[in-house]
Amino acid sequence: MEKNIFLVERDERVSAIWKWLVDEATPLVIKNLPDLAIGEKSSEFLHIIHAATKMAFHYKTIKVTPVLARNWEISKQYMSENLFKIKHWNIICGDYTLAPDIEATWFIDPPYKEDAGKGYRYGSKLIDYRKLAQWSRKRKGEVIFCEGHYGDYLPFRSLLDLKGVAGKTSKEFIYYQSDRANKQLELFQFLTK
Repeated sequence: MEKNIFLVERDERVSAIWKWLVDEATPLVIKNLPDLAIGEKSSEFLHIIHAATKMAFHYKTIKVTPVLARNWEISKQYMSENLFKIKHWNIICGDYTLAPDIEATWFIDPPYKEDAGKGYRYGSKLIDYRKLAQWSRKRKGEVIFCEGHYGDYLPFRSLLDLKGVAGKTSKEFIYYQSDRANKQLELFQFLTK
């Protein structure tokens, strides 16, 4: 059963990649994307973001390493095999305020507050986290909100420690809200009076 999915992405280049995948790309087109040759340079944003994730917004070109070349091949295969899963998605290029006000499962994952969000083009310095918190609490349905260790604008709880590159560990936090859970709690409290 297909569900209505809305992906809201503020960065125009990232949004354009999602729109291309949803509206135009086919498994064959993805399989036939050019291979990356070790040592060559690429200015293709899809390659850069694939290699550098959030730091991609600081690079105009990247040098293809053996790891990037191998991962690109794996990713092309994965994308081509799973493309059908996103063809019904709706892509909105803009900030969170453009999301439809509907009952849904909301997965909110902004650039994390403070240093963790500085790698993005629209990073943490451009976000009013107090307004984002107010907006998220008004969502109907289920809210799953991710943040780093500086998240102090909602009652975040520790979720897990992620091991990253070069042995670095990052702490991940989560805020969870559910209309259904609140209604079940109210019913339980009413029945146990």
